[in-house]
Amino acid sequence: MRGRPLQYPFNWIIALAIFVVPSYAIAGDISGNISVETRLFPQSALSEVQGGNNLSLAFQPEYYLEWSGGYQSFTFAPYYRYDQTDDERTHFDLRELQWQYIARRWEFRAGYRRVFWGVIETYHLVDVINQTDLVENIDFEDKLGQPMLNLALINDWGTIDLFLLLGFRERTFAGEKGRLRFPLKIDTKNARYESSDKEEHIDFAVRYEHSLDIWDFGISFFDGTNRDPTFRPLDAELLPLLIDENTIFVPYYEQMNQTSLDLQGTFDSGLLLKLEAISRANSAETFFAASGGLEYTFYGIKGTNVDAGLLLEYHYDERGLDAPTPFQDDLFIGTRIAMNDVQSSDLLAGAIIDLDTGGSALVLETTRRIGANWKIEVQIRAFVNADMNDALYGFRKDDMLQIELFRYF
Repeated sequence: MRGRPLQYPFNWIIALAIFVVPSYAIAGDISGNISVETRLFPQSALSEVQGGNNLSLAFQPEYYLEWSGGYQSFTFAPYYRYDQTDDERTHFDLRELQWQYIARRWEFRAGYRRVFWGVIETYHLVDVINQTDLVENIDFEDKLGQPMLNLALINDWGTIDLFLLLGFRERTFAGEKGRLRFPLKIDTKNARYESSDKEEHIDFAVRYEHSLDIWDFGISFFDGTNRDPTFRPLDAELLPLLIDENTIFVPYYEQMNQTSLDLQGTFDSGLLLKLEAISRANSAETFFAASGGLEYTFYGIKGTNVDAGLLLEYHYDERGLDAPTPFQDDLFIGTRIAMNDVQSSDLLAGAIIDLDTGGSALVLETTRRIGANWKIEVQIRAFVNADMNDALYGFRKDDMLQIELFRYF
């Protein structure tokens, strides 16, 4: 199989699955989907070795079993994509492989999971548990499964989640022939780490969640290996003056700690107020970043079932243009439309505008069910006036129409 192999230990989770899943596991439920995706690029790529229009297939089944009156359950959700052009996008992952035990005041989970934190639409500062699966899409929404032990303590005054993260997942990157890839030549096979434990470093996180009237909030702390890599020349002795377009870089994963807050207020008028803020420290610096915004929904437009929302978000990173992220001084303006029909049709459209450089990323995403078992998703991405100082500069020729057809079972 092509693509980078999985990098975390299988032995303990396989033993766990054998131990906790009873002999009648055949009685579980099987669901999932298979999909075919095409990507159409109207412009030629920056590099002549990159491909053009592309086809790929994805398969994501899920097996679910519960017993003990629903107090115990087991979930197995592997994921595989075959890509016509990009060897790195052809990859396998365990999105979930977990056992869960539910008690009256606590819950325990062990295995590979995906945990989501955050309230902002365009970019989730506080979401640090799972690694980004960047070969799937560049919107940072797709995540790799993370091996963990998770204990949730549930009380009337809130929920405390304790996480022990057993093994690190390296970020996936598009290969040399892939589109929507960074201009740097990245050698993922020689990644480097600040910790001598490398990918075996054990990370820790704790989160407190609660709701007070119209406000939902979460306060989190993470200590471990940064999911966001920086990049260093493969030749450690290379001087900055010798770096050019042929230089090969490797991902470098530093140790860091992060304290964060996410907050959402839900008002009867249809208004949502949202905030995510972090303070992150590593061996070189401590910085602050925040994202805030609002969403206002007009329900039943002109007496129909259609709901339309207006979205406004701002992203700030005090490192400015030195931040290794495209969201350091950016404004998002968009709309969300829900048709509320039997086909569950919806649409999200907007623009992310870099207030420092003037460059913009335009996005349109729409989905619609077809009958009981089919769904179609359409994405359009375009990059306008990308400045060479913009993190999106490498995508300036990668305007794209993506169409994906799903068959659910």
